[in-house]
Amino acid sequence: MDGPGHGRTVHGTLSQVRSGVRCRCAVPLSVTLAASAVLCAGASAQTGAPDITWIPERPREGELFVVRVTPATDDPVVLIAGQARTEPLHFERDPSGSFASLAAVPLGERSEFWVSLTLVYADGSERQVNERVPVLAGTYNHRELRVSPALGSPPNAAQRERRARESAMAAEVSTSAHRTPRMWTSAVMLPRDDRVTSSFGDGRVFNGQVSSRHTGLDLDGDTGDTVVAATRGVVAITGQFELAGNNVYINHGAGLVSAYFHLSEQLVSVGDTVEVGTPIGRVGATGRVTGPHLHWVVRYGHTSVDPRSLLAASAEVPSPQ
Repeated sequence: MDGPGHGRTVHGTLSQVRSGVRCRCAVPLSVTLAASAVLCAGASAQTGAPDITWIPERPREGELFVVRVTPATDDPVVLIAGQARTEPLHFERDPSGSFASLAAVPLGERSEFWVSLTLVYADGSERQVNERVPVLAGTYNHRELRVSPALGSPPNAAQRERRARESAMAAEVSTSAHRTPRMWTSAVMLPRDDRVTSSFGDGRVFNGQVSSRHTGLDLDGDTGDTVVAATRGVVAITGQFELAGNNVYINHGAGLVSAYFHLSEQLVSVGDTVEVGTPIGRVGATGRVTGPHLHWVVRYGHTSVDPRSLLAASAEVPSPQ
């Protein structure tokens, strides 16, 4: 959102969104830049050091967190671009003048995580910094599942080809979410208010063999129970996948994607705009499942995260006006 008091999500390269002095310097810094600011040569507008923090202070492996940049009072920052590992960041400016973006810690990052930022000033100059974010390791369990031999055996050639095709469709939604302006709001809700039957990140052991990590959250339900959209977005897929069964993928923009698996029925179509709480489907047992439930997925770009972390992180980023 452009205009007084608001930032703008940066898409593409910085050369496409600014003109003027171009300078490059990468400086590892601590939690804030107040004591160790470094100015790039020629960046005459950079008169103060921004304060860079994150919420929570130690994000957990497999969760969303928020990067917040507060420019100094005399620091005319107009745009911020950034990247957390391979995922672009999408900063919004709130009425206080701070910039904030969601970011994601992938599964497997268990000690530290680097975030790269580029601050763009009113005269076109830049400041580039790297921030080391300390990460807490997640605590995940293995879950034993007894399934029919057909479900527990390795996929055949036709299944591998189908899964690759369906995975590519899902990946395209994630790519598109980084190109789409933000639609999600700070109002986020559970798609079903029910018991968690399987947590994010747990190992899945099928018939004694470790098969995969669980990259969603399973919520209990009976066939036909209503499933709602977690927040505002546009429906990108209503598919019938081999593993996910009947599903709905929603592009929420600014990198955020949610998906809802194993539905008995889809209540929306591709291209529909949904709001938080809009009914989008009904609980079912389609795809590779042992019984009816909702498998809820949240991704920041291509990085799967614990969907529950969205509930807390979204409240720290102001809704677009």
